[in-house]
Amino acid sequence: MKILIRNLARSTTEAELLVMFQAHGKVQSCTLVMDKETHLSKGFGYVEMPNPGEAKAAVLVLNGKNVAGNKIRVKKAEPKKDDSKPAKSNSNA
Repeated sequence: MKILIRNLARSTTEAELLVMFQAHGKVQSCTLVMDKETHLSKGFGYVEMPNPGEAKAAVLVLNGKNVAGNKIRVKKAEPKKDDSKPAKSNSNA
């Protein structure tokens, strides 16, 4: 299950995020989203946990937790919306 973590302090590291979630089970991946120009955290990230039960437990425990002075928001990540438009038909029937 992919989990979205928001409202992270800019000083929070990927390693800290990983440790937080590993306390609740196996973590498949952990990504802190960084600004491409400044290389600083954008204040959110994603964690993937293969076991849905462990993932749900982590969400319940960590949502609203105070981390580095920020109350983090943790929830199941929604799939990206497909913004692509269907191709126009060029048929002139």
